[in-house]
Amino acid sequence: MINKLIKSFSFSALLFLSSVVQSSASFIVEDIQVKGLQRISAGTVFNYLPVNIGENFSMTKVGPSIRALFKTGFFQDIRMEREGSTLVVVVQERPSIAKIIFAGNNDISTEDLQKALESIGLTEGKVFNRLILDKVEQELRRQYFSQGKYGLKIDTEVSRLTRNRVGIHINISEGKVAKIKQINVVGNQVFDKETLIDQFQLSTSNWLSFYSKDDQYSKQKLSADLESLRSYYLDRGYINFAIESTQVAITPDKKGIYITVNVNEGEVFTLEKVKLTGNLIVDPEELIKLVQVGPGEIFSRKNATETSKAISDRLGDEGYAFANVNMVPEIDNDNKTVAMTFFVDPGKRVYVRQINMSGNTKTRDEVLRREMRQMESALASTAKIERSKTRLERLGYFEQVNVETPPVVGAADQIDVNYSVVEKASGNLLAGIGFSQTQGIVFNANVSQDNVFGTGKRVNLAFNNSDVTTQYSFGYFDPYFTVDGISLGYDVGYRARDAEEANISNYSTDVINSGFNFGIPLNEYDRLRFNLEFKHTKLNTVADSSDEIQEFIDKQGNKFISFSASVGWTHDTLNRALFPSEGGQQRLSALITVPGSDLEYFKIAYKHQHYFPLSKDFTFRLLGEVAYGDGYGDTDDLPFFEHYFAGGVRSVRGFNDNTLGPRDSRGRSFGGDSKIVGKAELFFPVPFVENSRSMRLGAFFDAGTVSDGFEIDNLRYSVGLSGEWLSPFGALAVSFAIPLNSDDDDEQQSFQFSFGSGF
Repeated sequence: MINKLIKSFSFSALLFLSSVVQSSASFIVEDIQVKGLQRISAGTVFNYLPVNIGENFSMTKVGPSIRALFKTGFFQDIRMEREGSTLVVVVQERPSIAKIIFAGNNDISTEDLQKALESIGLTEGKVFNRLILDKVEQELRRQYFSQGKYGLKIDTEVSRLTRNRVGIHINISEGKVAKIKQINVVGNQVFDKETLIDQFQLSTSNWLSFYSKDDQYSKQKLSADLESLRSYYLDRGYINFAIESTQVAITPDKKGIYITVNVNEGEVFTLEKVKLTGNLIVDPEELIKLVQVGPGEIFSRKNATETSKAISDRLGDEGYAFANVNMVPEIDNDNKTVAMTFFVDPGKRVYVRQINMSGNTKTRDEVLRREMRQMESALASTAKIERSKTRLERLGYFEQVNVETPPVVGAADQIDVNYSVVEKASGNLLAGIGFSQTQGIVFNANVSQDNVFGTGKRVNLAFNNSDVTTQYSFGYFDPYFTVDGISLGYDVGYRARDAEEANISNYSTDVINSGFNFGIPLNEYDRLRFNLEFKHTKLNTVADSSDEIQEFIDKQGNKFISFSASVGWTHDTLNRALFPSEGGQQRLSALITVPGSDLEYFKIAYKHQHYFPLSKDFTFRLLGEVAYGDGYGDTDDLPFFEHYFAGGVRSVRGFNDNTLGPRDSRGRSFGGDSKIVGKAELFFPVPFVENSRSMRLGAFFDAGTVSDGFEIDNLRYSVGLSGEWLSPFGALAVSFAIPLNSDDDDEQQSFQFSFGSGF
């Protein structure tokens, strides 16, 4: 190609030389003409041509003029001629790219490949340069090699089209993904090979590789694994640990990869002394408590880093948002000790100029701002900024919440805090759908709006016409009835329930209720809630009703008016309202009917759950729930229609709804005055699904029972898999469970499905 350009340039120069020699050595350019243009405008040529009308043009300007036009990349041939006092530039344009067609690309979409080629200058509509095709092949190999496709073959064809255009056909044979056959660590003496390889993301093929793809080699993954290996040694005192070399070998058929890592472990170092220095700002005694390393301990880079972060965060709470805490280790190789100094540079105290909200197209600005714990014109606090973000996430109105803290231009001591949100539908149509031998198909519905007109207030309208329940209710809740966060709500409703259809004893109830509640925030994480309720209950029996029900009616009657008061305490540190991954929640509630009510009883319940983040994608949850109720005054026991029940997708999966626990004289589930439920569940993302915050899978162990007086011997256990999806129409939950110790009287239901139940 270069030779061709040289020949073209030489030939053009000779033509122009002969033309000039025939007339004179130079001439005054009175006009400039461009011939051969098809797509490119003459103005573009004039812009790059270093010759203007009125100038004296000679042979010395021929070379620079042709080179200037060639540099544009628009032309494949250029020559210059003279016609009297007119300079004529004759060009031949490079063809343009009309179409780029990919074939054989299955793992990488055509759109992604087009973006990759666009980054190197090859895209439809641009000038075609054959030299770029070499870059195309290099870029495509880079894309596929990053996915472990080393058997890649690429065939590129260029077809000439009309109007000086070309079509590019890129035929790709992707080949198979190369699998890691073996990983070796050489030079390790202290830790065995298996322990060290456990620190790697990469692995040889195993039964989970189809999901994790950990057997597919990636240079980026290997770099991360080598850093994990280095951290493993540095966290155990091996300061001089070094990775001396890494070899990655591929088999001749390009289907297998062997990785060898050569290490030099060095020796263990201990801490000789630890010192805090610099401008400490905060009381040194308070900062010393944050230091997680001490003299005599084995050096740990992890603990030292966490110390730096803890001190930096503490200074951030005082307004020093850009504080630096640098670790300065003094290594004594002779004595195998380290003197660690934490040098504190708080920088300037920073204030928040403005707090800006974006993305809330429906939710009012004040709904977001009342969740702010960081105030404008106040000292910037790292903890308060993050807590404000968490409170926005916990509202449940947004799919995503992000925060940025850019410095204010021209002000060294000010920042802006910018929160951006992505709203989601806050209206829900909740439904429950299932099938069992006793109920058949069950359907119920609940229409709610958690963010009415963007005010943050909740309105709930429920209607239910299933085989089990006929219900009509209306509820209203204002979480900020006062600016201090005192909430107020009320609800009214009617419910007719056929207990037999819910796998319970054969009776039905008609209940009319109304009540109101209010909540008081005690602090950032604790809240009290009070509720007063009026309830009118009517019991209906049939000839097949159990002896226990008949005895209750004979003694208490079948119509009851009760006034109840309840109080609840909640301690909530969850990071999100839906699909939390960190934090916990405790709920303690107590209800008692007012003395003088037709039925006098009380109920107490406690529920505690905690989420433990194991990694970015894996979360472990523990949940425990216990409840108890009894009668007082003229009521001997907890009324049977207030009994607790267990079994089903919301408690012990693998057992039919409400079927665990005592039976009545007819052999039907009767519930009990006490309940115990426990869950252990590991959540992980759905394979091949990017948005893991709206969908997840789980492996669980459930335990629970209902009894009279906490009979732990009757606990039932189950294990299984679960799936949850926050669909646009409501929350969907499915589970497949295997009971571990079912009794002959237990009703098993391995597959269970719920649409609209809360998580």
